[in-house]
Amino acid sequence: MQLLEKVKLAPERFNVQPEDNRWSLHQVLAHLVTAEKLSVMYLDKKIQGIDEAGNTGIIEDMKMMVLKVSQRLPLKFTAPKKVVASTPSYISLNELIDDWNTTRQKLKTLLETVQDHQLKRKIFKHFVIGKLNIVHALEFLGEHIAHHLPQINRLLK
Repeated sequence: MQLLEKVKLAPERFNVQPEDNRWSLHQVLAHLVTAEKLSVMYLDKKIQGIDEAGNTGIIEDMKMMVLKVSQRLPLKFTAPKKVVASTPSYISLNELIDDWNTTRQKLKTLLETVQDHQLKRKIFKHFVIGKLNIVHALEFLGEHIAHHLPQINRLLK
């Protein structure tokens, strides 16, 4: 079952704040949407100069492997200040889903402009490991969701 299908089954859990002052389901999902939205905005800006950007290589591939492992471990990370500062509060789960769908559509449209010979260009910047290519960016976005999935599952119980 996909993430949003799980969440739609329990809309009453959307704003429940855990007693231990951790993020609510609303806050986790808003964080994921914001991270994707800011990533798409950055990619949209950098894709304008994609042909001037250098290519990624083995170093970036190794950094990406380390990033993937870090996202799969039960470690806590501090969200980047820009993501925290840009994270909105949604009125409803449906508003959040609409925003996420809009962001995903923008990403799809953007990806359709990238040509095969441009896939390795350094046009995505991860806040810790630096410049990556668009394939790495997509992998990170998936890993970021996987990282928060155990947290989401706990909040849905």
